[in-house]
Amino acid sequence: MAGDVRIHPVTADRWDDLRVLLAPRGEGADACWCLAWRLPSGEFGRLPGPDREDRLHELVDGPVPPGLLAYVDDEPAGWCHVGPRTAMARLVRSTTIRPVDDLPVWSVVCFVVRTGYRRRGLAEELLHEAVAFAAAHGAPALEGYPVETGGARLSTSLAYVGTTGMFERAGFARVAATDATSARRPRWVMRHDLGGAARA
Repeated sequence: MAGDVRIHPVTADRWDDLRVLLAPRGEGADACWCLAWRLPSGEFGRLPGPDREDRLHELVDGPVPPGLLAYVDDEPAGWCHVGPRTAMARLVRSTTIRPVDDLPVWSVVCFVVRTGYRRRGLAEELLHEAVAFAAAHGAPALEGYPVETGGARLSTSLAYVGTTGMFERAGFARVAATDATSARRPRWVMRHDLGGAARA
């Protein structure tokens, strides 16, 4: 990765930087605001874009940051949504990505990298920091649900969950296959044990 990369939890003073990454290009257009996994599907579908923005702003103002922001040369360049699996309402109710056990894991559910900063390893750097972030908050393990690309190159819109190769390089192990797919390719439950780190 060329340039000076710094990664920080998204706090209230960084809200404007998060907006750079998640706000829709057109004024008044709907955007996900990275809430598709945080909210139950029905509630997410009913919320218009501005209300989604307000909901995410509430999370950013809360006691535990909902993710990490990456900066390259002080420019906001990437975002990783991470938090307790129990806080991801759609994930909790998912019939295609079911829990492996009763461990109170944290989950990485989304990566966003700005145009101009892609294919430079920024998402992988965010994932490494997500491991440390979850451990610092006492998580016993961090899970992700990446796609197995089979060596194919996927579009950014389909690879927002990360790839199995990226997770493996970050120390995650495959735990179980899921019934979910992205670009018609299988997704896996992958887990990084944080037991020792969380106790330290």
